[in-house]
Amino acid sequence: MIDQRLFDLPGMKKNAAVIGIMIFIQALAIIIQGRYLSVAIVNLWNIQALSTILVPTVIFGIAFAARHLFTMGENRFLYPSVEKITGDMRKNLMAKIFRLGPAEVEKRGTGNVVTMALEGIDQVQTYLMLVIIKMMDMSITPWLILLYIAYLNIWQVLFLFIIYPVIILFMIILGLAAQAKADRQYEGYTRLSNHFVDTLRGLPTLKQLGLSKQYANNVYEVSESYRKETMSTLVIALTSTFALDFFTTLSIAVVAVLLGFDLMYGKVPLLPALTILVLAPDYFLPIRNFANDYHATLNGKNALTAVLDVLKEPEVKDRKVLKDFTWDQNSDLKFDNLDFTHRGSKKKSLTGVSFDVSGFKKIGIIGESGSGKTTLINLIAGFLSPDDPNKVSINGQVLPHLDQQSWQKNFLYIPQAPYIFHDTLANNISFYVQKATKEEVQTAANRAGLTDFIATLPDGLDTMIGEGAREVSGGQAQRIALARAFLDTSRKVLIFDEPTAHLDIETEVALKKDILPVFNNHLVFFATHRLHWINEMDYVLVMDHGRLVEQGTPEELSKENGVYTALRQKMEEADL
Repeated sequence: MIDQRLFDLPGMKKNAAVIGIMIFIQALAIIIQGRYLSVAIVNLWNIQALSTILVPTVIFGIAFAARHLFTMGENRFLYPSVEKITGDMRKNLMAKIFRLGPAEVEKRGTGNVVTMALEGIDQVQTYLMLVIIKMMDMSITPWLILLYIAYLNIWQVLFLFIIYPVIILFMIILGLAAQAKADRQYEGYTRLSNHFVDTLRGLPTLKQLGLSKQYANNVYEVSESYRKETMSTLVIALTSTFALDFFTTLSIAVVAVLLGFDLMYGKVPLLPALTILVLAPDYFLPIRNFANDYHATLNGKNALTAVLDVLKEPEVKDRKVLKDFTWDQNSDLKFDNLDFTHRGSKKKSLTGVSFDVSGFKKIGIIGESGSGKTTLINLIAGFLSPDDPNKVSINGQVLPHLDQQSWQKNFLYIPQAPYIFHDTLANNISFYVQKATKEEVQTAANRAGLTDFIATLPDGLDTMIGEGAREVSGGQAQRIALARAFLDTSRKVLIFDEPTAHLDIETEVALKKDILPVFNNHLVFFATHRLHWINEMDYVLVMDHGRLVEQGTPEELSKENGVYTALRQKMEEADL
């Protein structure tokens, strides 16, 4: 149940120490409560004077109130710290994912990352609130009660001391079974999240291809699998809770029977016997509370492990080797026999990639699906790092990789599905230029072909769009991304990763008229599988099974009658 790394969280050791002191005082209150309740009952049984009953009852009431005030105080003390820790954890997680780049999101899945950052952090908060208090309670309260009972009757202590490890062993066995089930449930949850997000993002394309119902069934099957995993986990949880309650209740009953026999044979006075019987449920209560909350915290533990795994991911070093750089018509970028292997894979995704581009040119990157186009784009953008350093150079300066802050300030990246923030249309357009005036934003929007779309919006550029607000189509999202490029004239490198892959041909043709003007006075990398885009390129890189097999101008490659020619023929057939 405990991930040892939680004690490395800021302030967690101090919090645990303070909680331990509070629980120690609370345990003393439990003992005083049990003792004076027994004194009041015994005096009442012996028909003592009212004063001998009233005073113990008042002390019992004070101890009872103190016990529950400390319970409330523990939660009130811990909550602000845990809330700050989880809030900082969410910020650190988002910052780390941003620094790790799209490759990390691709590896873990978009749905998983979103779930981890939102619901996962909430589950971590629940986990931290429960686990610290329950663990400290189980580590302190039973043993103080046991010491006091040993003072009253050493023989009763032996039974309680022996039965406790047996219950813990039983709980560990069921806990391991529950952990295995919870792990599978969390994996199912992750799979469901990724599946749902991917299907939702591709829904317009699926509807156009008539596959939406098929994928609806696919989502249903994944969610049904998750439901079964959840129910299976609940069965284990309910069974273990029932079994633990049964054994602890049975243990208390055995204590009562043994005390009854001792009372019958005069081996123990009534007061210590009743005190032991009153304290016995509190002796087992921490482990029962721990077991009851164990299953409620399993998802939180898994979420914490996932978050901490991301936070400990090694970051790319040497991100500031390239300094004060601005791409212009005299700049040069060179890849020299570059290899790349995805993490966890034994097979190279790219092998021996070499090319040299300079100035303001339009570079097309083509190849069949799986040929390595997107991987090459991610290497150019610095989202991935090559297997060996020093295979890249800019203006003759050898660099370990292109994850350079100075390089990334020079380009705009336009993927297949640009992200639209939950914000106004104006703020979405001015994402790269925060200080742009409304007139500049309007001009960029007009150049990107958004004029008609803006006219339909109730508040124009101030209309809220994105998740939870007005949705935009794939073509509109691409135009917003294009408007960002028109607005930011300081970035002279444009990187397109099949930006029209999910658009119908009519939308693509209309969008092309607005995209082409932005190519002027820019270095453009344009990965595509559409023939008409290749005709606009100055230079073409042809990818095949992770290798750069051909490169040159479209005219030069057409004369070679090689892979490029074969790809053009396939593109022509597809367009027909």
